[in-house]
Amino acid sequence: MAGEEEVSVRFWGVRGSIACPGPETARYGGNTSCVELRWGERMLIFDGGTGLRLLGDALLAKGKVVDADLFFSHTHLDHVVGLPFFGPAFLKQNRLRLWAGHLLPDYTLKEVLSEMMMPPLFPVPLGIFQARMDFIDFNCGETLNPVPGITLKTAPLNHPNNATGYRVECGGKVVAYLTDTEHKPGELDQNVLRLAADADLMIYDSTYTDEEYESHKSWGHSTWQQAVRLAVAAKAKMLAIFHHDPAHDDAFMDRVAAEAAAVHAGAIVAREGMVLKL
Repeated sequence: MAGEEEVSVRFWGVRGSIACPGPETARYGGNTSCVELRWGERMLIFDGGTGLRLLGDALLAKGKVVDADLFFSHTHLDHVVGLPFFGPAFLKQNRLRLWAGHLLPDYTLKEVLSEMMMPPLFPVPLGIFQARMDFIDFNCGETLNPVPGITLKTAPLNHPNNATGYRVECGGKVVAYLTDTEHKPGELDQNVLRLAADADLMIYDSTYTDEEYESHKSWGHSTWQQAVRLAVAAKAKMLAIFHHDPAHDDAFMDRVAAEAAAVHAGAIVAREGMVLKL
């Protein structure tokens, strides 16, 4: 039965702002945001950063038809630049539904992605994709039901040009995907708390430390310490620290992991390739 199928999450990209491959980031990974959620054979993808290429390669290696939903938190370049390199989009037997809730009324998702894949920025247009692709714009705050048995609740996040947070409910589990967002010092974001309430897994923008945040106010990002405060208040069982600053190498992230685990038993630092079974 579908309700008895396992819910799992895999991280294909965990960085923010720009990809940063190299020996200093080899253990935690240098690709930008891309997270895969599986419930049985159903697949949801969150964000299309450079990690999306790796996911696409893995799907092509399996040789199966791909039928998936891709939900964008927003369309800043580090969250969409993997799309032109997503192999399954080039095969006509596949079906992809792309969702965004932060663009209306000024833009549509298809318009934004088309402009990204347009000369002189990119040599081939969006129309090169052969898969059946649906571009779905919704108003942030709506509740979505992409397939039977899966519900996504959405809410606005505090980020330049807007962003959408997601609460996924399926298989008796809850996963909250909350990036990119900036907190207000001394306050707990009520939208974040609603989406993360009693979540089995909360994935949160933890770009900075509290000390670093003082010189990065209004940049649209939060801290791992704020992630812990929110996770405790929301009673989230597990917290994945996510969207790592490209300047934070593996040694830095090791320190974050140790400090976070010392104050919250359920806190982990997301690594590229990490799989969490809920």
